[in-house]
Amino acid sequence: MILRGGRTGPNYDDAAVGQALDALRRAGLPAMVMIDCSHANSSKQFRNQETVCRSVLERHAQGNPAIIGFMLESNLAEGNQPFVPDRSQLRYGVSITDACLGWEKTEELLLKSAKLLKT
Repeated sequence: MILRGGRTGPNYDDAAVGQALDALRRAGLPAMVMIDCSHANSSKQFRNQETVCRSVLERHAQGNPAIIGFMLESNLAEGNQPFVPDRSQLRYGVSITDACLGWEKTEELLLKSAKLLKT
């Protein structure tokens, strides 16, 4: 199950993860979740993905094996841009849908995550 937040807000905290795991168990499914650090979990503010990611990693490091991963929304450059018919006006590597982390921040988060998970 991927938790990406919803109408009521983020769902990556301990209570929301616990509810999702309980629902999976009741359905006879493996109790494992992946956390989407973007979308409603970041309040649709792409820079908040870092806070969500750190929270997920801390809980995993504290021994929550049910959290099997996280997702980041990233592109080569941060932010987003509107789609325009004249493609020459689009900036390369910038999303035309949801705002994204840029490559530098994505790389930083992934390297920090790998280091934390090795310990």
